[in-house]
Amino acid sequence: ADHAVALEVAAKQLLGGIEISSVGHRVVHGAEKFKSSALINQEMLTQVEACNHLAPLHNPANLLGIKVAKSVFPDIPHVGVFDTAFHQSIPKEAYLYPLPYSLYEEMGVRRYGFHGTSHHYIYREAAKCLNRSIEDTAIISVHLGNGCSATASEDGKSKDTTMGLTPLEGLVMGTRCGDIDPSIHGFLAKEKNMSIEEIDAMLNKKSGLLGISDLSNDMRTLYQAAEEGNERAQLAIDIFVFRLAKSIAALRASITNCQAIVFTGGIGENNFHIRKKTLERLSFLGLTVDEEANKNNGASTQGRISTEDSQLSALVIPTNEELMIAQETKATLAQN
Repeated sequence: ADHAVALEVAAKQLLGGIEISSVGHRVVHGAEKFKSSALINQEMLTQVEACNHLAPLHNPANLLGIKVAKSVFPDIPHVGVFDTAFHQSIPKEAYLYPLPYSLYEEMGVRRYGFHGTSHHYIYREAAKCLNRSIEDTAIISVHLGNGCSATASEDGKSKDTTMGLTPLEGLVMGTRCGDIDPSIHGFLAKEKNMSIEEIDAMLNKKSGLLGISDLSNDMRTLYQAAEEGNERAQLAIDIFVFRLAKSIAALRASITNCQAIVFTGGIGENNFHIRKKTLERLSFLGLTVDEEANKNNGASTQGRISTEDSQLSALVIPTNEELMIAQETKATLAQN
């Protein structure tokens, strides 16, 4: 079966008892063209296609999904919700690379950031947990899954984030390396005669937790192996935590105030070891971990895993990107 057949089967199941009023689509890359979600029409699709070179693995698949969904649901509106949109508020000093400026002007080479739908959702939920207005909330949200990113947000806007032109930049991830010396590309090309394509595949698919441990990209597997004495598994965990704490500390400089560090994603929501080790490295921010609350993922403390006397809160908030896409779709249609 292809995408069309699969969606037709799903549609028949849904249409048995649910009225579908609109369709929301996750679109990974909107570059600078989309600062918010957008109603899907031919002009919008042309603009998304023009961003394909920035996300060759994702945008063409997103466009295929839109094409198929519009054929199955031809008479209702469709909306694109962009992973990059939330980060379009980041200032130039944070998103520009110190490269020849012409690369930005001619090709759009800059930091775009990803996981924007998740970080936006977490920001709004954190404001509720902290009993603060959207305009008076400042947090660092940490999305930890197979892909990982951290974002500093303030006044309802993203101010800085760890992912860049592509999702490769930033934190150590399941199979992605995150930040490395750019000259490693040239070194490997010269010393190992590797092509750009081979290096790119290695950095994206064979590095990170998998590359260090040579065992797995799954944090659960690594923790079990580490407990059994696997030194490389332990090393992968230690590097992951060190780089994460270092990045959170750097993001603190991007916002004038900070009320909380918020963990989300599969690892962020469920692995109390990672949270504990990371927050212990950040104790200089005036934060102390509540051991019991952290062990039960904040379930009994409304997500809070820091002690009451901490100057800075630590929270665990489950992300819900699907709900955020639905809400963005509804809001976009109301505006149109």
